[in-house]
Amino acid sequence: MSTSTRPSPGPSLAVLLDPRDPAFVADPYPAFARAREIRPVGWHDGLGTAVALTHQACDAVLRDRRLGRVLVPRRPDADWATFNWLHADSILDSEPPKHTRLRRLVAQAFGRGHVERLRPRVASLAEELLDGCEQALAEHGAFDALGDYAEPLPVLVIADLLGWPPDDRDLLRPWSQAIVAMYEVDRTAEQEARARRACTEFAAYVGELADRRRRRPADDLVTHLVQARDGGDRLDDHELVATVVLLLNAGHEASVNGFGNGLVQLLRAPDQLALLRRHLDDDALVALAAEELLRHDSPLQLFERTATQDVEIDLPGQPLRLARGQKVAALLGAANRDPAVFAEPDRFVVDRSPNPHLAFGAGIHFCLGAPLARLELQTALRALLRRFPALAQSGEPERRPSFVLRGYRTVPVTA
Repeated sequence: MSTSTRPSPGPSLAVLLDPRDPAFVADPYPAFARAREIRPVGWHDGLGTAVALTHQACDAVLRDRRLGRVLVPRRPDADWATFNWLHADSILDSEPPKHTRLRRLVAQAFGRGHVERLRPRVASLAEELLDGCEQALAEHGAFDALGDYAEPLPVLVIADLLGWPPDDRDLLRPWSQAIVAMYEVDRTAEQEARARRACTEFAAYVGELADRRRRRPADDLVTHLVQARDGGDRLDDHELVATVVLLLNAGHEASVNGFGNGLVQLLRAPDQLALLRRHLDDDALVALAAEELLRHDSPLQLFERTATQDVEIDLPGQPLRLARGQKVAALLGAANRDPAVFAEPDRFVVDRSPNPHLAFGAGIHFCLGAPLARLELQTALRALLRRFPALAQSGEPERRPSFVLRGYRTVPVTA
């Protein structure tokens, strides 16, 4: 792999960007800034992949059709069979023509118009959860804005949308967290074992739910996926299960982490918090604030692509060259703090506009659930600040020790 025709000065990217270093994981942005000054793209020996650090480079990597999602099955297959087909038959890990077909069969349910009709239900769920937060505040003087509010809200929304049985909704978050732990670079054997169990249990449950909807259709997304056709085409059993699992996982992870990360930063910017509080009835400002939640501390830090042929991408001063089969990771958190695109990139700015962040990706893998995530973030933020006009941090939030999916375990607040 060659990323440049000239040598690049400075320390290696593996030294600057070490996802196993707790200090880097806690705050990767200073290291991103130093690395970006050295080179917009480069080779990371520790990850065994090229990395793109600028907004321009990441955008190019995400949009180039010669770079694809190439799944390498895990071995032995007897242990990883369900995990492998859940990913092989998902929209996220497939490429055209399969990706085009799967996305077309699912996309209608996530269109902007359909999602907008969910706004009253999302608002109602948010108010119900805030009732519980108010009770916790009265009893304990504080509550967890993540565990009591930001985590359950998108899980309840996507479960509602899919028609997931209410008594079993507590299964979803543990299954999801076990599976997405596989995307980290420092997994343990126990985490891998938990992911395999979660895949098996999750897939079996979704398969049984789909069978029930075939016999007794309902007004929900699982029924829609069972019945969806594109001409004579429809989802097969594995594709249907993989799609539901992906929607449940991706359908709340970005919202949970985006809200938690962004809320912490907002509470640390009192002038911006005051501005937003004064204008909570301004839909346009609330929408801008939700975008800044996603940009400033991105919930997804890394998205990987693989060259399906020899590739050269023309970037200013340093072209990216990849041989077929080599990987490149778009570092979305670095892209979203690029000073070439964002003025004062390390500052949280509620009314930042334009805000061309890459938190939802770009190109054919742009997040299918982006309209729903945006609605959830806007609704959750407005409802929280209306209910608690004096909201403030209560102690230090606790981060999860993960790099790829960046988020908190707890965000204690008071009011």
